Amino acid sequence: MTKKLSDAKLTLLRSGTAIPAHPLALDNSKRLNEKYQRALTRYYIAAGAGGIAVGVHSTQFEIRNPQFSLYEPVLRLAAEEADKVSRPFLKIAGVCGPTVQAVKEAELALSLGYDMVLLSMGGLNDLSEEQLLERTRIIADIMPVFGFYLQPAAGGRLLSYDFWKEFADITNVLAIKTAPFNRYQTLDVIRAVCASKRKDEISIYTGNDDNIINDLLTTYRFIINGKYIEKDIVGGLLGHWAVWTKKAVEMLAEIKAHKAAGGGIDPKWLTKNIQVTDANAAFFDPAHQFKGCISGIHEVLYRQGLMENILCLSDHEQLSPGQSEEIDRVYAAYPDLNDDAFVKENLSEWLTD
Repeated sequence: MTKKLSDAKLTLLRSGTAIPAHPLALDNSKRLNEKYQRALTRYYIAAGAGGIAVGVHSTQFEIRNPQFSLYEPVLRLAAEEADKVSRPFLKIAGVCGPTVQAVKEAELALSLGYDMVLLSMGGLNDLSEEQLLERTRIIADIMPVFGFYLQPAAGGRLLSYDFWKEFADITNVLAIKTAPFNRYQTLDVIRAVCASKRKDEISIYTGNDDNIINDLLTTYRFIINGKYIEKDIVGGLLGHWAVWTKKAVEMLAEIKAHKAAGGGIDPKWLTKNIQVTDANAAFFDPAHQFKGCISGIHEVLYRQGLMENILCLSDHEQLSPGQSEEIDRVYAAYPDLNDDAFVKENLSEWLTD
């Protein structure tokens, strides 16, 4: 039987929430550090996030490699902590690879009580768009799907308007995350959703790390069959929100309240958008083609005490030259963006076995 999202969780998804992309905590021997892995999940819950995405890029795709075999343990630990939450909380599992692999991962996520899968289409350039759609239909028959457009600017592939129109029409596709470094390609996705018969059933989330606040402020409006159709980006599923999460949650709540009240955009948001983008540049390392993006997240969490080190499974994943100094700079420049005080107040509790 196909899994469906509960009414409460569907309401949460559609109203918009903050979903951090969950990192991987290792000990100094590069083994899974269960104590700190649980602490991270507890941090996101306490910070007010509406869910977590596990087994995604920020968790390191190498967890699937046979020499590590960490996909199941990492998903299981996060689910155990998330299941202690009394409010609606979305458990989203990253699923990738060819159809056989994606099915296996989706079935594992289902067995662990996950609510949705974030379905990656990365590394499948040999598949046609129709084959990608059929793969999506197969996965959607297992679990609700959170689609993901990883655009060419971020290492993905170009997908057409027609692809996204058909993608949105698939039953049990409930959301799409766009990483809109290319605004033209983002327009393709949102316009296609607006033209879909399921337009009211699809939630759009930003996966964009260079324009987050403006994404959340913007209403997209298109003429479809002679009528105006509008769509908002309601929340974010972001590696960026894996750090300073409490402030991100508060920021999203303030933006949603501002939009609900109507009226013009306060110019302060345009300034804060640039500040968040500047901080993201320090964390995600676009100066070196994002080579330090995972290590940058780890560095912030390590400074806060939420990680024991900044190690990754692959030796090539490390801070780029000057990246630590850039993190120093944005810490000093934008003290209102960090949640260090919140973490310090609660860290000992999160680290309790």
